[in-house]
Amino acid sequence: MMALGICTSRLAAAADSSTAPTAHSEEWIHVLSTERPPIQNYPHAGVVGQPRRVVASQNHAPQGRQGPWGAFSYGNGESAGFGPVGRYGVAPWAEDWSFLRDKSRRDDPFDPLKFIALNDARTIWLSFSGETRLRNWYEEAPFLGKKGNSNSGRFGVRNLYGADLHLGEHVWLFGQLINADAGGWKGFGYNTTYRKRLDLQQAFIEFKGKFAGAQTGFMFGRQQFLDAPSYVLYNRETPNVPLSWNGGRIYAIWPNIRVDAFDFVQTKTDATLMFHDTEDYNTRLYGGDITALVPQFSIGSETVHSFLDIFYYGYRYGGSLSVVPLASGALKGTSSRGNVGFRWYGTAASFEYSFGSLYQDGTFQKSGSAKKSDVQAYSVNTIVGYRHTPSPLHPFIGVQADLYSGGANGTDGPVRTYMAPFNPQTNYLDTTTYIQPSNLVSLSPVLSITPWKGFASIQFKVPFMWRENADGAIWNSSGPYTFSKIYHGGYIGVVPQASLKLQLNRHLTWQIYGARFMASNGLHAAGGKSGSYAQSNVVFRF
Repeated sequence: MMALGICTSRLAAAADSSTAPTAHSEEWIHVLSTERPPIQNYPHAGVVGQPRRVVASQNHAPQGRQGPWGAFSYGNGESAGFGPVGRYGVAPWAEDWSFLRDKSRRDDPFDPLKFIALNDARTIWLSFSGETRLRNWYEEAPFLGKKGNSNSGRFGVRNLYGADLHLGEHVWLFGQLINADAGGWKGFGYNTTYRKRLDLQQAFIEFKGKFAGAQTGFMFGRQQFLDAPSYVLYNRETPNVPLSWNGGRIYAIWPNIRVDAFDFVQTKTDATLMFHDTEDYNTRLYGGDITALVPQFSIGSETVHSFLDIFYYGYRYGGSLSVVPLASGALKGTSSRGNVGFRWYGTAASFEYSFGSLYQDGTFQKSGSAKKSDVQAYSVNTIVGYRHTPSPLHPFIGVQADLYSGGANGTDGPVRTYMAPFNPQTNYLDTTTYIQPSNLVSLSPVLSITPWKGFASIQFKVPFMWRENADGAIWNSSGPYTFSKIYHGGYIGVVPQASLKLQLNRHLTWQIYGARFMASNGLHAAGGKSGSYAQSNVVFRF
């Protein structure tokens, strides 16, 4: 048991189904409550199906590691737009360690590195963060046997170490270094997203303060960006080098609504020398997001806490995902796409849900030509599930359904194939990453359990997959597949998969994934192969 400070105004809001947590006059008391379990140290992206063992009061009063985001600190704080945060966050600069200004609250050997006072008033301070990840994986038939080497075993190691310097309440700077390497037997694909000499992964300055009643910030420089549904874009987790962006971002957070606007170019990571990464001005990400706290409502005896995202994301990109498949080969070019959509997601004591959809428009321009084709594509993404809270295993049972539009191969008419060029969350659809979210229908049951001790979570998924347009290509993360024979039929196959996450202690996590890609008869006849996949990740963080 531990003494936990809880804001009485927020607890009152939690008890009143018609009132959301607010940031007005707060009075703090101490009550006895169990500590957040280790499994919450580093939550994954995605607000539904998270392994969790938290009581309502803890959801409304995070223990200091999330930023001061008010109602948007609910749960893992992902709705604030800076990625999920447990004890540690996907974006280390989103962690708030200012509570360690009080030395009596230090209870970990690494705590002295998380708050280093640089003046007597302790208003100027430095915080260090770090991650070392060792990943290895085995593939029997990589990418349906169409890429790489069969029975390949690869491994990669990356180091991400950073520091943020707080210069009072209104200015702070963050910098992060990266280096990475890869090897193995029958290895393949070791480009500069796997092997990286020491370079600058992030470096930005933020100015923040109160403006028009909102907590407002302006971030400028090289930075992560996570303010999007993780199935739309995320952080490039399979290779060693995550995505980073260069530009500006401004946000404002009021008690019940927040806004975010940004304009970025992607970091170009193909340099082989130290500190030589530059900006890729041909690859852009820009747009905005509005997230609102939906007034609480009840279904039966349960109160539902939910958020609504409305967003616009603009893309400009080239490369292998910006092609139009032909009967043989592909037409290369540059894509400019706008994505307008929404996501409504919520949780209650025993059920969770997320409903989202977006529409893509824009143009495809053939290389070396001024001719452009219109883009008309869309996606629908849903997951709903039931959680049996009283059970010692805390099971979550749900169904995930995803639809990504597809177009027929060729250049006639608009381009109707949905594209997600900026690395959606790896395990949202398929652990193997053999299937890209394009021209796809996927339906999967989901089952996860979290034992009472809270150090482990296990998840099972069985996605069944079809082509949305039976005359269009199947896509992988590097472009459209080409097969030796014509592929007939819509059914692609089924991919039973499981994951086990062990939180060995506060700093050490072990994740194990296993999957079997079972290709359809039609895919086998065309030249595709079935195969097994296994992956292990040992991650140290502080």
